[in-house]
Amino acid sequence: MPRVLILHASVGTGHKRAAEALAAAFSRRQPGEVRVEDVLDHTSRLFRLAYARSYLELTDRAPLVWGYFYTQTNADPNLAEITNNIRKLVEGIGTNGLKEVLRAFQPEVIICTHFLPMELLVSYKRSARLTEPIYCVITDYAAHTFWTYTEIDGYFVGDEQTRAQLIERGVSPQQIVVSGIPIDPAFAQPNDCREARQRRELPLDGTVITLFGGGVDDEHVRLIVSGLMQSSLKATLIVVAGRNTTLVESLSDFISTPNIDLRVLGFVDYVDDLITASDLVITKAGGLIVSEVLARGTPMVIIDPILGHEEWNADYVVSTGSGIQLRMCESTPRAVVNLLNHPTMLVEMRRCAQAAAHPRAALDIAEKVIADLESHRHD
Repeated sequence: MPRVLILHASVGTGHKRAAEALAAAFSRRQPGEVRVEDVLDHTSRLFRLAYARSYLELTDRAPLVWGYFYTQTNADPNLAEITNNIRKLVEGIGTNGLKEVLRAFQPEVIICTHFLPMELLVSYKRSARLTEPIYCVITDYAAHTFWTYTEIDGYFVGDEQTRAQLIERGVSPQQIVVSGIPIDPAFAQPNDCREARQRRELPLDGTVITLFGGGVDDEHVRLIVSGLMQSSLKATLIVVAGRNTTLVESLSDFISTPNIDLRVLGFVDYVDDLITASDLVITKAGGLIVSEVLARGTPMVIIDPILGHEEWNADYVVSTGSGIQLRMCESTPRAVVNLLNHPTMLVEMRRCAQAAAHPRAALDIAEKVIADLESHRHD
């Protein structure tokens, strides 16, 4: 087993979860040295806070500003070049610690699930300070220009559209594998709905809806919960707060009704069981959560996508027939009731989700990387 270094940046949660999924896949393939590192852990505290907060605060507090920046830098090559040059200058100042990681671990292969470490590694490669193969795993269902480097040894992408985007920007088709987005290898194993409901003390019969509210505005979640509780629906409604530290308290004035059994949870480590147990999932359009829900064939209602990459993910869900996207959270209760009243629609959405899913993505990526290394050793 080669020494595998998997690099991410803790901007949001998806890049880290993809890295952890890949580490689990390599470990299942055969024992060996696999290390997951957050490149921001090897920067100055000031840089780390500035880099992560700039993204989180823009997407949470000024989403239109973020959306404009994201869209314009993707569409205008000249603006993207200026922005990239500024970012590289700042990143060069803030990330010298990555060189020490490379010296200490001496990886035989490097995989990046965020473009920050990829940019730095490519600069090392250009100056001949790095000869090991570098792979990039894109964690959304589209590729911003920030991800595009022709020197990368291999790309793993979620779908054919992302592959076409990279080819249009000059990446060789031979470098790109449509693998799906890597999720926990456990999603490649069967998970029975009734058993999942038993484990989580959910009713074996009846409707179960899960709302993942980790990145959703508290007031939007309140609107959805209130609307569902006032509807004619009979169901168990699970709200998972996740990283949203204020959501549990925000919903504390809601209590179950004879029709709606409301369960508000904080952070949970059994997302798979909740997805499997649900008739319908309400969620934002993060690349990882979308891929996990697809893997279990559960229909989705997409709400509050972050402008830019999450809009692309939402479009992917809708274009595959796996779910619907709503612009107004107030419309969610009516849409949910309508879907649940038309079971044939849900059956078709499940079929589409299963067809679009790549539950083995992490395992397939690990197999391909190891096969490439073995092939090079024999050359």
